[in-house]
Amino acid sequence: MAITDVAVYAHLSAADIEALGQELDTIRRDVTEQRGAADAAYIRRTIACQRGLDAAARLLIACSRGKAGWILGTTALAVAKSIENMEIGHNVSHGQWDWMNDPEIHSTTWEWDMAGLSSQWRFSHNYRHHVFTNVLDLDDDIGFGVIRVTRDQAWRPRLLLQPLQNLLLAATFEWGIALHDLYSEQERVEGEAAKKAHTKALLAKVARQTGKDYLLFPALSGRRWKRTLAANVSANTMRNLWAYVVIFCGHFPDGAEKFTPAALVDETKPEWYLRQMLGTANFDAGPVLAFMSGNLCHQIEHHLFPDLPSNRYAEIAVRVRALCDKYDLPYTTGSLPRQYLLTLRTIHKLAFPDWLLTATSDDAPETASERRFGVVEPPAQPGALRRGLRTALRETHLRRKGFRAVVN
Repeated sequence: MAITDVAVYAHLSAADIEALGQELDTIRRDVTEQRGAADAAYIRRTIACQRGLDAAARLLIACSRGKAGWILGTTALAVAKSIENMEIGHNVSHGQWDWMNDPEIHSTTWEWDMAGLSSQWRFSHNYRHHVFTNVLDLDDDIGFGVIRVTRDQAWRPRLLLQPLQNLLLAATFEWGIALHDLYSEQERVEGEAAKKAHTKALLAKVARQTGKDYLLFPALSGRRWKRTLAANVSANTMRNLWAYVVIFCGHFPDGAEKFTPAALVDETKPEWYLRQMLGTANFDAGPVLAFMSGNLCHQIEHHLFPDLPSNRYAEIAVRVRALCDKYDLPYTTGSLPRQYLLTLRTIHKLAFPDWLLTATSDDAPETASERRFGVVEPPAQPGALRRGLRTALRETHLRRKGFRAVVN
């Protein structure tokens, strides 16, 4: 089953967790005090470049004659849409730039280039997901209601088709997110009138979005409307696939732990920090890949500080990684292909019922609890060498290998 006691699982004392929280608070305070004109210039420059790329891509698609021009224009449009979705829309809607007091670049006014409504997404994502990250029955983003990613989710026969469902979700990710957000909104309101109002609002956004990409721009292309329509469909599909990969690699590879609601009882801010560190995963990226992912290659840092500017995550990551070393905590990361392959392994494996799986529900790569360690030793006394989760995981792995060697 999932983790019920985060401190026990992490092998940290209450004093350790409190000290860790204070150090993370210091990072937040430092970045908040330092942000200023350079950060504002960054987001304004990013928006201007994205809009310029979008316009250039659409002109290339409409005006070029050959296949190479269509491919180049479609690819450029997909890149522009990905930047708008990840580095701009996602991060602006998190309130990362609200401190600028710019009415255009503000979480309450930005409407992104996606089928779903930003306002509906903000509740589902900013609140339910980020506050209750990977907590069963509270975080709707655990598999998005259609994919089984932990053994804590009951197996059903329909999950045998999960690998195919995963491919469908990847290709239509914006539509899956739009419906996912609508359901979250409808759950929190009472009365049919309120639910219908949310549905009507989403349908209006869908009409605007599809009308722009699949009616307006093709119509502006005249007799070449089919070429423009195909480019827009292709660009949206590529954007969907990219957003899906980034999100899944940040939440479902090995090491991104899940928690029971019991873990929230009397949870303090330092304990919340710790849960975010244990429940998310990064992937290694250079500057270009980081920018194209909305800097969500730093998913751990994003979950610790979701409202700090994304262009600061790389420098924050250096300090967070140092804290992981200090408190003997794992810093879950790996190459993008590795993180995605681990995620795919989980998705394909959990399509089958538990009785066909080998690891226990407390000690599997994708599902773990404090029971995986047996009897957890008390935290070290002050001044002693800290023995945290990273050491405990390594020792458990070595012990398991030794047991297998003896059996074989």
